[in-house]
Amino acid sequence: MTKQWVYLFSAEKTEGNKDMKDLLGGKGANLAEMCSLKLSVPPGFTVTTEACLDYEKNKKSINQDVRAQVLKSITEVEAMTGKKFGDNANPLLFSVRSGARASMPGMMDTVLNLGLNDQSVLGLAKLTNNDRFAWDSYRRFIQMYANVVMDFNVSLLEATLEDLKEARGVHEDTQLSAADLRELVTVFKRIILEESGESFPTDPMEQLWLAVSAVFNSWGNPRAVKYREIYDIPHSWGTAVNVQSMVFGNMGEDCATGVCFTRDPSTGERKFFGEYLINAQGEDVVAGIRTPQPINDFSKNDSNKHFKTLEEAMPAAFADLTTVYKKLEAHYKDMQDIEFTIENKKLYILQTRNGKRTAAAGIKIAVDLVSEGILSKQEALLRVGPEDLNQLLHPRLDPKAVKKIIAKGLPASPGAGGGMIAFTSEHAHAMNEEGKKVILVRQETSPEDIAGMVASQGILTARGGMTSHAAVVARGMGKPCVAGCSALMVDAKAGTLTVGGKVYKEGDFLTIDGGTGEVIEGLVPTIDAAITDDFATFMKWSDEFRKLGVRTNADSPEDAKVAIKFGAEGIGLTRTEHMFFEKDRILAVREMIFANTVTDREKALAKILPFQREDFVGIFTVLNNLPVNIRLLDPPLHEFLPHSEEDKKELATSLGLDLKAIENRGEQLHEFNPMLGHRGCRLGVTFPEIYRMQVQAIIEAALICADKGINVYPEIMIPLVAVEGELSLLKSEAIAEIERVFKEKGKKVKYKIGTMIELPRAAIMGGSIAKHAEFFSFGTNDLTQTTFGLSRDDAGKFLPEYVSKGLVPNDPFVSIDQEGVGFLMRHAVTEGRKANPDMHFGICGEHGGEPKSIEFCHKIGLDYVSCSPYRVPIARLAAAQAAIRNTK
Repeated sequence: MTKQWVYLFSAEKTEGNKDMKDLLGGKGANLAEMCSLKLSVPPGFTVTTEACLDYEKNKKSINQDVRAQVLKSITEVEAMTGKKFGDNANPLLFSVRSGARASMPGMMDTVLNLGLNDQSVLGLAKLTNNDRFAWDSYRRFIQMYANVVMDFNVSLLEATLEDLKEARGVHEDTQLSAADLRELVTVFKRIILEESGESFPTDPMEQLWLAVSAVFNSWGNPRAVKYREIYDIPHSWGTAVNVQSMVFGNMGEDCATGVCFTRDPSTGERKFFGEYLINAQGEDVVAGIRTPQPINDFSKNDSNKHFKTLEEAMPAAFADLTTVYKKLEAHYKDMQDIEFTIENKKLYILQTRNGKRTAAAGIKIAVDLVSEGILSKQEALLRVGPEDLNQLLHPRLDPKAVKKIIAKGLPASPGAGGGMIAFTSEHAHAMNEEGKKVILVRQETSPEDIAGMVASQGILTARGGMTSHAAVVARGMGKPCVAGCSALMVDAKAGTLTVGGKVYKEGDFLTIDGGTGEVIEGLVPTIDAAITDDFATFMKWSDEFRKLGVRTNADSPEDAKVAIKFGAEGIGLTRTEHMFFEKDRILAVREMIFANTVTDREKALAKILPFQREDFVGIFTVLNNLPVNIRLLDPPLHEFLPHSEEDKKELATSLGLDLKAIENRGEQLHEFNPMLGHRGCRLGVTFPEIYRMQVQAIIEAALICADKGINVYPEIMIPLVAVEGELSLLKSEAIAEIERVFKEKGKKVKYKIGTMIELPRAAIMGGSIAKHAEFFSFGTNDLTQTTFGLSRDDAGKFLPEYVSKGLVPNDPFVSIDQEGVGFLMRHAVTEGRKANPDMHFGICGEHGGEPKSIEFCHKIGLDYVSCSPYRVPIARLAAAQAAIRNTK
């Protein structure tokens, strides 16, 4: 039986549904679903993602079965529409659009009006009795096709269009006459031939095959690859191609095109929101070339409030759109982003998808849908991506700060940010690489600007509406965006921004407020984001369903306070070495390193002891009633030595040594591979007095806090254990020191001693090591390094190539390598529990805040994850989602 590569969609016959996104892509699956709902969707067909992968496998060739099924589908669409593809008198025209499983707005390519040529354009003009419409459609088709399919430098065509408008004394494309557009088509084709040596194709079937191939190829274009890397979308998925019969929003004043959202995508308010343009086509609304009009009063803003709403201009079409949006939101149980076209007052729906939204809007929508009885709490929790919470946890402008507002645009994506002006994506990226904070300032953004948008603190555009490319992508990234700021005169070539007569240059500072639309001169201070009631409710639901505990990695009381505010249930990692680097104690640490006898080392350590004890008291006080896991000294001693000549001289003077002695000690401690050298528990074995001092400080701090009525649960973690004997020895020495302190102070506290599993051997020998441990905490940063034999600091030079070529599914330092590192973790947990059923298990590497890694930790039965303070809410939600998805 021949494989099905092509799926038809129409009101009469539809072969797919919304659950077929893997095969039909999101757009194709939703087109099929809307057809089954009997909505007014122009008929067409979807070429599957499997055909895209087959195309790649066959050296970029469309196989014969695919071609045959496309031709059959065209015949069926012709029968439904009463038009014929390639016919000169009554031509059937197509749009050709990409459609990946995951929404990738603007990242791949689209062609509209496919099928037109010098003969059929005349037929279209006669058929519609509208010369201007026909030639406008042809002009658009040549421009898009040249760009997408022929890889032509389309700026040459755009410049020609601008020159013609200037010559005619008009500002808008819509003001050009049919004769102007006919002349433009002739000039466009001549420029393409002269510049490329290729004639513009006139055979509709050739146009179609080349366009389908171009959409398949666009899966691999740089901006699409970059977008997938940012949003962790697998490169192996491929894209579907949707070939849909054209309906026209550019036939006259009773035609329009638009984009709408069933709720406000910035705030989540239950208000219908959108923009449209009369006598326009597809890309015009999102391209930002013309200021779009509001669909209703709620959609009005400063730039469009004087325009007629769609409700006023076309009340019947607006009423139909209202019925459709309510039906779609109820069906999909989520806020929808809908594209529509109105042709001769008749409404057509071209696309629906779950709308991109800010994190604040996402949480409000999820909470509201539960209160409206549409979603369960579990369903609502699955609707918000854990990483999206990042948007809510970052600063906003200090309301008390003095602000010099120089312009105001549309508040397209909330949040605030400031930095140096960069006028191009390339400059923004380069400046960010130099450690500079950047605001990307553009006339309007395009998909090619994706790298610059990622590198920027925020995006500011002179053109575009609330549904422009800049607005949609910025919202998805959680970056502030001010769009459609018409007061700006941006000259990227000259590197200037002119506002109210004042000229700003690249490198000057601006601040933008994406919540108000304000553009502010200079840098404005920021304050922490506020936690809303909806956020608190949503996180409370997360805690109801998650099984994993969530702790934080914190080395100071300040970090711990932030984490507790965000819902941390303890500390999973306190790195004591970070405390050693403080200015008032580093000298004592260095004195300890230069000591030649145990006695001298103990004298130096005695100076450090009060500082360590004070640090632990501070942390224990914040963590009242919660566990605190403290890792004993881990890095090699040479890391504490001075590097600059000035610091070396200062140390020599302080210790009464000559400079040569300082340098000699540095050479003695130098290691060829310090990651695998004299560090962790190996320091405790060779210099037991160091660990004794730290254990003493921990227990004395715990006793001090207990006296104040603060409940303390210290967990002492011995790092880098590889053999059972290391833990057995160091644990017995720690217990001896603890008992000494208990006896001296005449009181006790509860404590635990365990180890950090960060070496493959430790994981393999988990059963024997567990006999001496009360907990295992996986240090997955080092476990990944030692399992792969990779240096985390150097792997960035080549690992991206491994990911892009599919050699590894993800960067293993970002998301746990579940096959290799994960195998070791699962083994250590299984064997550890067998040997010691009372043990608890956690993770404290960077993976502890990464959603896919958290789900893996849930599956292998860890008790908690630990992450940086600002990722605590992310971990809480990811843990809840893991529990919901894996409920049997």
